[in-house]
Amino acid sequence: MRAAAAATALLAAGIAWPTGALAQKPQANGRAAAVTPVRGSVPYATRDDAMQFADDVARRRNLDRDWVRATIGAARFLPNVPRLMLPGPVGTVKNWQTYRSRFIDPVRIAAGVRFWRANADTLARAEATYGVPPEIIVGIVGVETIYGRNMGNFRVIDALATLSFDFPQGHPRAAERIAFFRGELESFLSTESRTAEDPLVPVGSYAGAMGMPQFMPSSIAKYAVDFDGDGRIDLVNNPVDVIGSVASYFKAFGWTPGMPSIYPVHFEEARLKKALLLAPDILPTFSADSFVAAGAVPEGEGLKHKGLLALIELQNGFDAPPTYVAGTRNFYVITRYNWSSYYAMSVLDLGQEVKAAMEQ
Repeated sequence: MRAAAAATALLAAGIAWPTGALAQKPQANGRAAAVTPVRGSVPYATRDDAMQFADDVARRRNLDRDWVRATIGAARFLPNVPRLMLPGPVGTVKNWQTYRSRFIDPVRIAAGVRFWRANADTLARAEATYGVPPEIIVGIVGVETIYGRNMGNFRVIDALATLSFDFPQGHPRAAERIAFFRGELESFLSTESRTAEDPLVPVGSYAGAMGMPQFMPSSIAKYAVDFDGDGRIDLVNNPVDVIGSVASYFKAFGWTPGMPSIYPVHFEEARLKKALLLAPDILPTFSADSFVAAGAVPEGEGLKHKGLLALIELQNGFDAPPTYVAGTRNFYVITRYNWSSYYAMSVLDLGQEVKAAMEQ
């Protein structure tokens, strides 16, 4: 499978990829090919642990027990999915330039311009409502699914069941991840139980993320909004709901209107304490003054930044030095969407490239 092979290579490169990045390949005309859901083989109806989980969910959520058992029982094991969750080999060097090149390209930029122009009023309303600028929302939807072209073709029920009951035990955080995906499966069932739709129909990424913004089920339940007021939330076909929901997500995680996400930074080698600066990883920890005292000097308005900063290191393989920026709280908020500084930088860069193209 092309997506599975690509995922293995990308994970081997040591980089976390957006949930929609390995979804369905667009046709030459720019439209997504017709979705043919990927389905596994062995149904989970034969698994005692899956049926016990179904009973537990039905009791916790006050759902119809037979419906929950039938839904989970109809899910099928996806044999290629568990290995996609395994981390890359130890010692693999990440490469920011390679990562960036897969998301910042003329096709995606042009699609972003069309998306922005078609939804300019909604993007402006989202900024007025939630404080999140259009280029951030455009960057997210573009990196995730190329504005709805690549939303995935794995049946969500299959993906979530596979990762709930057959997550690879060799993963260093297997217990934590199993708990996460079982929570997502429970959230998916709870949401689907309140609709008239068939829970075996929705498709998404191999991790169970759905729609243009690739929301996981719990994110749909917590952060998705009916931004056009039509009485339903549609993240697959309705860009208005998509835009409002992404903005809602960012506000919930503490997006600060008007705050830059990053500042350029240079080092003063004589007093540089790089290990100290990198120790908190991407969590903003240092004031501008303490940042400078440790030998990292934010450029421009960064010296006047009132909040905390983090030193962001983006490796460029074996043959080039890393790229460094000073990340603010808003940069950290972007990583709550996908916990990767490489991802966050791609969102920022794509949004800025589309914004620049809009102004030409």
